[in-house]
Amino acid sequence: MYCDNMGQNKYDVKRGHFKNIEGDKLKNIIKEYFGDVREDGEKLSTSYGAIEKVDVWLEGNTGIWVDLEMKEDVSDDVAMDTVSRWNKFLFDVTGFNAKNRRDRAKKKAKSG
Repeated sequence: MYCDNMGQNKYDVKRGHFKNIEGDKLKNIIKEYFGDVREDGEKLSTSYGAIEKVDVWLEGNTGIWVDLEMKEDVSDDVAMDTVSRWNKFLFDVTGFNAKNRRDRAKKKAKSG
């Protein structure tokens, strides 16, 4: 399965959107998309479908970090479901759609 979101990544949170993920709200969003959530200090961990493990944590009120490990051998149906849920999850926690996230990442890469 191909996924360009493997490894550790920081995603910006849209201005004014942080109120939607603070406190237990982030944990509840993870549960909604991926089921079981484990807490390890400030990190929330889960697995689902093609996701072997993902750790999620907040950085202040401006960003969210994810550390993602993917399974390599999954069916196309599992891969497509996982990618769809992942993109919806990232939209819900960042306020940015996939195109916005990609454009922001490109802009950051150019600036250094």
